[in-house]
Amino acid sequence: MNFLSIPKRKTGNRVCGITSVIDLGIPLGVLQSILEDYSPYIDFAKIGIGTAYVTPRLQEKINLYKAYHVKPFFGGTFFEKCYHQNKLREYVQTLNEFEIEWIEISTGTLDIPLEERLQLISMLKSDFHCLAEVGSKDNSFDMPVDDWKQEIKLLLEAGSTYCITEGRDSGTSGIYEKNGEIKSNLIHELIKDIDVNKIIFEAPTPRHHMFFINEFGANVNLGNIKLTDVLALEAERCGLRSETFFMEG
Repeated sequence: MNFLSIPKRKTGNRVCGITSVIDLGIPLGVLQSILEDYSPYIDFAKIGIGTAYVTPRLQEKINLYKAYHVKPFFGGTFFEKCYHQNKLREYVQTLNEFEIEWIEISTGTLDIPLEERLQLISMLKSDFHCLAEVGSKDNSFDMPVDDWKQEIKLLLEAGSTYCITEGRDSGTSGIYEKNGEIKSNLIHELIKDIDVNKIIFEAPTPRHHMFFINEFGANVNLGNIKLTDVLALEAERCGLRSETFFMEG
């Protein structure tokens, strides 16, 4: 259908308006069905937490995403586990073997010094597109706004393609309070000096989707989207839900 006045969505190989889904173990057959219908609305697929390490037929899953022009990458917790066990060389080799072109550098569980993350991005950016996650999964840790801003700026300057703001798949840490409330003051401070199109906001629930869409428009970058929410999110982006109803083209 094409008769309503709705926000114009970026299409094709998007650099903004990104929808990054989280795959926590969806079976291949189910994934095939979802991608057949909804792949035009999906840009990235995070094979989340450490599930890539134990996923059966992992290469088939990666190939399936690529066949539908979705960029797969492994979750940051897997990266951190390899960092913790001094296995980053093996991790990078594994990415190459599976022909994964994107790498997430995160510090959600471990406190990896910023300088080390910057060095890793500088080393890896010639072979991979880097995604740098900022923020902690520890919901008792309140990271100062200035630290958020400094880390994002430096990580982008070092060569990260995007920075991801931590929110977990539960929406209870990082840019969210323990109860799931959005730290709206933090979000508004972040985008004062940083290009919002270079940030992927983890937004695991419809409530979170609609906050960011209403604040930054239909083409805001959103991550940790459930595969079952992809179509509803696209409708929300197009002003086809009550909470985004008055957005028009």
